[in-house]
Amino acid sequence: MIRRELWFGLSFMALIVIGAVAVLANAPTITNGHLGLLMLSLVVVAIMLGFPTAFTLMGMGMLFTWLAYDRDWHRTLDLMVQSAFKTMANDVLIAVPLFVFMGYLVERANLIESLFKSLHLALARLPGALAVATLVTCTIFATATGIVGAVVTLMGLLALPAMLRAGYSVPLAAGSITAGGCLGILIPPSVLLIVYGATAGVSVVQLYAGAFFPGLMLASLYVLYVIIVAWLKPQWAPPLSHAERIVPLPPLSQRLAESPAAHALVGLLKGRRNADVPFSHVLKQLGVVALPGVIFLLLAAFSYKAVTTVEAQARYEIEEIGAVRSSTPESGGLQEPPVEGGLQEPPQEGGLQEPPSEDSQPSAPAAASNQGSLAEPPGASPAPPAPAAEGAAEPAAPAAAEAATQRPAPTWWWVTFAIFGAIVTLFYLFLSFARLEIFKMLLASFFPLVLLILAVLGSIVLGLATPTEAAAMGALGGMLLAAAYRRLNLAVLKESVFLTAKTSAMVCWLFVGSAIFSAAFALLGGQALVEEWVLGMNLTKVEFLILSQVIIFLLGWPLEWTEIIVIFMPIFIPLLDNFGVDPLFFGLLVALNLQTAFLSPPVAMAAFYLKGVSPPHVTLNQIFLGMLPFMGIQVLAIVLLYMWPQIGLWLPQLLYK
Repeated sequence: MIRRELWFGLSFMALIVIGAVAVLANAPTITNGHLGLLMLSLVVVAIMLGFPTAFTLMGMGMLFTWLAYDRDWHRTLDLMVQSAFKTMANDVLIAVPLFVFMGYLVERANLIESLFKSLHLALARLPGALAVATLVTCTIFATATGIVGAVVTLMGLLALPAMLRAGYSVPLAAGSITAGGCLGILIPPSVLLIVYGATAGVSVVQLYAGAFFPGLMLASLYVLYVIIVAWLKPQWAPPLSHAERIVPLPPLSQRLAESPAAHALVGLLKGRRNADVPFSHVLKQLGVVALPGVIFLLLAAFSYKAVTTVEAQARYEIEEIGAVRSSTPESGGLQEPPVEGGLQEPPQEGGLQEPPSEDSQPSAPAAASNQGSLAEPPGASPAPPAPAAEGAAEPAAPAAAEAATQRPAPTWWWVTFAIFGAIVTLFYLFLSFARLEIFKMLLASFFPLVLLILAVLGSIVLGLATPTEAAAMGALGGMLLAAAYRRLNLAVLKESVFLTAKTSAMVCWLFVGSAIFSAAFALLGGQALVEEWVLGMNLTKVEFLILSQVIIFLLGWPLEWTEIIVIFMPIFIPLLDNFGVDPLFFGLLVALNLQTAFLSPPVAMAAFYLKGVSPPHVTLNQIFLGMLPFMGIQVLAIVLLYMWPQIGLWLPQLLYK
C-alpha cells in the first residue's frame, strides 16, 4: 500500500507535469521562454523526488543555459563562474555561519530545561499554563538559536511528556511545540531574512527591524489561542495541581519565611526571628530583590536624558552654490577684494560700451557721468560697514547655541515607563519567597537569553553594527554563555564548528545554484514570459498580493522555505515595481507565509522532528491535526499585516527615514 503522503506528492508532481505539457502544447510556437517554464517545472519535480536542491538548480541551469547559448560550452561555463563569484562576493552571507554558530552554542548551553521549568512556574495561574510556557520557551529559544529542528526536538523531549502527564490534548500539545519552534525563522536574528535580503536586494537591517513586531504579534496570537482554548475546553488543558505549583525553598530561605507565601521584603528584614541566618545570605537576597528597581531607575534616567536632550547642530558659514548673496557682507569667510588698489573695471572711454537706444537718449548728467568711473545709481544707499555687521552677528551665536537644548519628554516615553513602573510596583507588592525563587530561576535562564538577543538585535537596528559584526558578537556571546554554564569544552566546540560548516556550505551552494538558475531563467526569457502573463491579467495591487501569497502558501506544502526563496523570489521580485509593492513589505508577508512551510503536510518537517521523539501512541495524524489551527492563525497574521502595514513598517520608518 502507498501511503497517503506519497499519494499527495505523486499527485502534485503529476499536476505540474500535466500543466507544463498543456502550456507547451497550446503554444503556437515553442520559444526559449517556454523552455524556461519547462526548466522551472522540472526543477520542482526533481526536488520533490528527493534530489539535492542546490545541485538540481545548478544542473538544470547549466543544461538549459547550454541550450540557450546554442550548445556553446564556453559561454555556459563563463556564466556559471560569474554567477558563483557574484554570490560568494556578497558580504551579507558572512552573517549566516556566525548566526548559525551562535545558535549551536546556545543550544548546547542546555538552558532550555531550566527556562521551561521557570516559565511554567511563573505562568502557573494562567489557563493552559504548560502550553503557554511551551510557546514562550520555544519563542525565546528559537529566536536565540534559529534552528527549528533543534528547538522542536528538545521541546518534544522536555515539554511533550510533561503536557501528556498533565492530561493535555495530544493535538494541542503537538501544535504548541511545532508552531512555537518555527518562530525562529521569522523573529530576528533569522537566517531566512538574510537569505531573502540577499536574494531580493533588500537591506537586512530594515528586514530585521520590520520583522520584530510581526513576529511578536504571531507569538502573541498563539498564546491567546491556547489561553482561549484552555478556558473554553478545560479538559483539553487541565490546570496545574497545587502540588505541581509548589516551589521548594533553599534551607536558609526556609528559616527566613514562615511559609513560601510570606512576603519576601518583610521576611528579609534582619530581626530576632532570623538571627541564626548569616547576614551575607540576607544581603544576597536583598540584592536580588533590589535588582528590578535599580534597573528601572537606571533605564528611566538614561532614557529621559536621551529623549529630552537636543544636540546643538554645528553651523558653518559656507554659502551654497547658486545662492543669492546678501548685500551685507558676512563676518568671516571669503569676501570680495577691496576696490582700492585691486582690480577695477576698465575705463569707459575708448572701451566697449552699450549701443545707444533708439527710443531714448541718455540725459546730459548721465552722459557726463559715463565718461568717468562707474557711479552708484540714483537713490542707492551705501552698504553698511563690515564692522557693524560683525558686531551684530556676535550676540546671535550664543543665542543659537543655547536655544532648544532641552525639550519635554514625548508622550510614548511617559506611557512606556508608567507601564514599567506599574509592573515593578506590582512585583514588590506581591513578592513572596516562592516568587523570589522563581525570579532567581528566571535570572539564570530567561534573562541571559533575552539579553543576548536584545544585544544582537539592538546593535543592528540602532545602527551600531552591521549584521555581520553583530553576528560575530552574538557568536562570542553564545560562547561566553556556554562557558558560564560550564558546557563549553573541546567536544562541544568541535561539534558546533562542524555543524556550522555543514549548514553554511548548504546555504552557499543553494545561493550558487539559485544564481545559475535565475540567470538561465532570465536568459531563456522565462521571466519576461511570466511578467507578460501576469500583467496581461490586469490585476490590481490587492489581487496581485493575494495571488502571490496563495502561490507561496501552496508551494509551502511540497517545498521548504529555502527552495521557495531561492527559486521563486527571483521571479516575484521584478514584478513588484509594476504594482507599486515595497520589497520590504513583501518580504515581511513572505516571512509570515513561510511559517506554513514547516507545518503543512506532506513535507511538514516540524511534524517529523516531533514524531521522532514522541511516545509511540502519538500518531502523525494527531500532530498534523494539532498544527492546522496554528496554520489558520498564520493566515490571520498575514491578513492583519496587510490591513495594518505599519505593524511591520513603523519601526524601519522610524529608525531609517
